[in-house]
Amino acid sequence: MKKVLLIILVLSIITIDASAQCAMCGAVTEAAQKNGSDVAEGLNAGILYLMGIPYLLLLGIGVLMFRKLNQNRSES
Repeated sequence: MKKVLLIILVLSIITIDASAQCAMCGAVTEAAQKNGSDVAEGLNAGILYLMGIPYLLLLGIGVLMFRKLNQNRSES
């Protein structure tokens, strides 16, 4: 169990630079880069932030379910 938690901790700390964007975001960032603006980094950070919230919600639900199942086992 400790190994699994350690692996999850290490994987959550390691980040990969993701630059995937929709077509509209790509057009805005390309135009901004030509003008010397630094919009691309902000858009990438926003996309990664919005992508992380569903995973945090799933993690929270998983923790609650794990606790509920273990509480039922300890009562019997």
